[in-house]
Amino acid sequence: MRKQDNSSQSRLCNLGYNAKEFHFIALSVNQINKNMKDTQILIIGAGTAGIMVASQLLKKHSKAKITILDPAEFHYYQPAWTLVGAGTYDFEKTKRPMASLIPKGVTWIQDFATEIRAKEKQVATQNSGTINYDYMVVAPGLIMDTSLIEGLSESLGKGVVCSNYTDPKHTWEVIKNFKGGNAIFTQPTTPIKCGGAPQKIAYLAADYFKKHGISNQSNVVFATPGGVVFGVKEIKQSLEKVILNYGIHFKPHYAPIKIDGENRIITFKQVNAGDNQCVINENNVLKEKLSGDSVIEMPFDMLHIAPPQTAPKFIKESDLVNEAGWLDVDIHSMQHKKYPNIFGLGDVAALPTAKTGAAIRKQVPIVVDNLIQLIDKQQLGSKSYNGYSSCPLVTGYGKMILAEFDYDSNFTPDPKLKQMLIFDSSKEHWRLWMLKKYILPYLYWEKMMKGENV
Repeated sequence: MRKQDNSSQSRLCNLGYNAKEFHFIALSVNQINKNMKDTQILIIGAGTAGIMVASQLLKKHSKAKITILDPAEFHYYQPAWTLVGAGTYDFEKTKRPMASLIPKGVTWIQDFATEIRAKEKQVATQNSGTINYDYMVVAPGLIMDTSLIEGLSESLGKGVVCSNYTDPKHTWEVIKNFKGGNAIFTQPTTPIKCGGAPQKIAYLAADYFKKHGISNQSNVVFATPGGVVFGVKEIKQSLEKVILNYGIHFKPHYAPIKIDGENRIITFKQVNAGDNQCVINENNVLKEKLSGDSVIEMPFDMLHIAPPQTAPKFIKESDLVNEAGWLDVDIHSMQHKKYPNIFGLGDVAALPTAKTGAAIRKQVPIVVDNLIQLIDKQQLGSKSYNGYSSCPLVTGYGKMILAEFDYDSNFTPDPKLKQMLIFDSSKEHWRLWMLKKYILPYLYWEKMMKGENV
């Protein structure tokens, strides 16, 4: 008696399918089974972008198996560091254990990424071996590279050389102990996160000096490689008035190239100066020594600097970057230009807009929607990022301007501000200060970090 054949092929043949048709059906079944498996999504970085993407993905895609790779023990709300540096916010309130923010259901690998092998869909780590993925979201932020300015590594964080980007508590000590002379605030030629931060602390320091009666003995200098104080017309006009009211020396086209912390001298090189004219106080306390090739030496009694910033080494050494060394993604879809299963956002992405948490707030839903559509339908969604970013420009204690803009530098204020009785956020307002100090931190911790759109 012939033994009964219960194989899938036999059953299909009994139903009238030939071998060729069986081969097609078998492939389809295998594809279905493959699709039913959990999709492996790797997120590099547990900063604002990484946590938000993971939180929103969990809510919208039950089949996604999400892994976050990040070595940090703590997560910081860095937008408040400007206020910490001015003595009006508690540093400890900007800090929470990373473990408390990793969404439930997400695997956290507390380790460093060392290499991305995009063709193999793998990421090498320092201690945890190789991680495989189906899709990847790259959001590691950026790093401070003090080696790009001569003398900065040796000077930063010592004496009167400070930075809110690295130690805002030290900045506050320097401001409190300042007794007069040259207080210089500057930034590098590289892109930086929160591009308005170097001037915000300048305004707060100028206000502090004014309140403590040392303005007449002080020269506050804001020196920037850029040609304007801000690229949005409405904001620029308001900030020029702020600069005038404080008597700040605005130095456009000044790129810092060397710091001598011991002798308290900073050297700038003028870049793209054009018709720029230097402004020097009549009392001549601010002295600039001009040498050849438009190199300027300036003494200081306080120096606040934003360090040069770049993508992390494992990003720069990958084939994911553009010529400038930033993650090469489409500026509207956030999808990588070479590898369609990779998306990138946040500070590491090559986007022609400001690197801020507010920008990330608008980028995350675009990435999440496009990623889900790609997983489920093998095509991108219809949502598109327009370059929105926001910079809360604190202009003094109890005063702020809110710059909101898009890729084209259009001023795009949020209509919800009218609910706070703020009808022109390009002008200084005390209610905007309240937004910065109290409302935004709450929204960050209790809404954004929990995957809610705000």
